[in-house]
Amino acid sequence: MTESNAAAVVQTVGVIGAGTMGNGIAQVSAVAGLTVVMIDISDEAVARGLKTIGGSLDRLVKKDKMTVEARDAALARITATTDKAALAACDLVIEAATENEALKLKILKDLTAVLKPEAMIATNTSSISITKLAAATDRPDRFIGMHFFNPVPLMALLELIRGLQTSDATHAAAMEFAKRVGKAPITAKNSPGFAVNRILCPMINEAIFALQEGLATAEDIDAGMKLGCNHPIGPLALADMIGLDTMLFIMDVFYQGFNDPKYRAAPLLKEMVDAGQLGRKSGKGFFDYTAK
Repeated sequence: MTESNAAAVVQTVGVIGAGTMGNGIAQVSAVAGLTVVMIDISDEAVARGLKTIGGSLDRLVKKDKMTVEARDAALARITATTDKAALAACDLVIEAATENEALKLKILKDLTAVLKPEAMIATNTSSISITKLAAATDRPDRFIGMHFFNPVPLMALLELIRGLQTSDATHAAAMEFAKRVGKAPITAKNSPGFAVNRILCPMINEAIFALQEGLATAEDIDAGMKLGCNHPIGPLALADMIGLDTMLFIMDVFYQGFNDPKYRAAPLLKEMVDAGQLGRKSGKGFFDYTAK
């Protein structure tokens, strides 16, 4: 297959990671009629991912947004396994592991021995260089960033990021895939944070500075942004949803990538991560979730 038509049609999608982002990507792909292979490192992780997808589809059925038959058909299109060899038939493999550069690089390097030559690879990252990740593979021209937003089944946006090596054909195939799974794609250059997080994360970081300085309470900061700027969720509650450790990682990537002090993480953010107060996933962040 020549580069001009490589990976032009995606019928089978591999998803590496059965966590929040991975199972969401698997769900929207299966609902769109694509065959899906979802893998993770343990049977327990795979089972949790499938259970989450099943629960999400069940809620759609209860709300009359999906028929029972459509739910069953979508679930039947998903193969969940710990065996990487199952990715061999995939036209597109989306890496959706934890936002950790070393981990992602290892996963991507290991794909070389598994994937068919014409397969396309994508990474679901919110901040790591697409160009650098692409260089870890044997097909940098068929590599692209696909930044899905959480929760994947509900959020319409899919941010596509071209690395230095990404071909026009790969970008076109990614655009078609995005539309196939019901997403509205935008394209950004490879730069720390890409387009959305470049704007969003410094705003959240500034809200943390405001809280740290006693400008207003967490409740009032979030209420002000919701009521005054029509945001659906306040910046501090959003930070809790993202995970404060992930927020700190992203801000550190900005600080190092731009070498600009305006991107330095708020000291309070660092304190809270050191304390293990990571937001919703730990039960406590800027708000308390233990009773919810």
